[in-house]
Amino acid sequence: MNEPINIDPAYLTDRLKDLLAVASPTGFTDEAVRYTARELEKLGLDVMLTRRGAIRALRPGAARRPARGIVSHLDTLGAQVKALKDNGRMELVSIGHWSARFAEGARVSIFSSKGIYRGTILPLKASGHTFNEEVDTQPTGWPHVELRVDALSRHCHDLLQLGIDVGDIVAVDPQPEFLENGFIVSRHLDDKAGVAIMLAALEAMQRQEVATPVDTYWLFTIGEEVGVGASAALVPEIASLVAVDNGTTAPGQASQEFGVTLAMADQTGPFDYHLSKKLHQICLDQGIPVQKDVFRYYRSDAASAVEAGHDVRTALITFGVDASHGYERIHLHALMSNAKLVVHYAMSEVQIGRDAEEISGLRGFTHQTVAKAEQDLEATQEIDPSTGGRG
Repeated sequence: MNEPINIDPAYLTDRLKDLLAVASPTGFTDEAVRYTARELEKLGLDVMLTRRGAIRALRPGAARRPARGIVSHLDTLGAQVKALKDNGRMELVSIGHWSARFAEGARVSIFSSKGIYRGTILPLKASGHTFNEEVDTQPTGWPHVELRVDALSRHCHDLLQLGIDVGDIVAVDPQPEFLENGFIVSRHLDDKAGVAIMLAALEAMQRQEVATPVDTYWLFTIGEEVGVGASAALVPEIASLVAVDNGTTAPGQASQEFGVTLAMADQTGPFDYHLSKKLHQICLDQGIPVQKDVFRYYRSDAASAVEAGHDVRTALITFGVDASHGYERIHLHALMSNAKLVVHYAMSEVQIGRDAEEISGLRGFTHQTVAKAEQDLEATQEIDPSTGGRG
């Protein structure tokens, strides 16, 4: 295909706005599943759901095997009622791993048996007029915050009368802002932005009638934030799985809010050598800005797929997120870059034909032979620091 791939930024941001408007903490993802499934059907894909709601959508290619999987997750961070307190407020436990420091002051929705209530997560000592400097010196953590419901509630019995009970899901407002300079600030960009990237990539492929050499499966999971992710979404035809998720733009990391950040490893170990190398080369060939990073305290849908026993090659492409699992920020440039990479990956020719079979012999198996490096630089030569070449 000679026609350049054109990702529609308006479509991408519109889908992200819609997704952010749908509360979907892990365990409460049905409406996000329904929204995404309908959008996939509008794009012309056949959609299947697992029992609990993970989405598997097929876009046929020239061959069934070795099929490719592209995955992001619909579930987000949130909280759950742990206990009803004597003061009419609620103790919380987090859904997913995130700091209570970012929960303080958040507006939330409480999904009770009698309907939705609104409320605010507050530190135990919230009033400066009462506690003076203690509002700044009190400990931080989930045992040190409580949820105040915006309803008459002076005792735990009042909460029960309201229909609020232990285990109720609490969704945190995303509070999104889409700035004219391309920055997007919101909670839950992990991984609503990844879902929007995949939908935008698909929209471009359908609009431009992009052909692929093999089938591609577009997967959307519902339990990544609690570690189960893609454990039950794959089919045997899928030989390689590329996860689309957030990178970590922070001190000591190479991730950026622009271009693609290609993760080479996370806490579960290195990603597939050949698949990661291929994705990096596609970026170079297509002029997509790319940087590599390693995440020490991070796992994705790729990890849960492998841990569940799926023998697939895995890779992780990311959009750099500042303050991940907090009040997050990204840039549209990174979302567009990742969407373009997804399309070019789906279009690319199969390099490892042997992967069409789950089990086969040594014929066609990959090599990791690397030629010996030759250094042609002498110590007496000057280096131009702006280019890294000889002066």
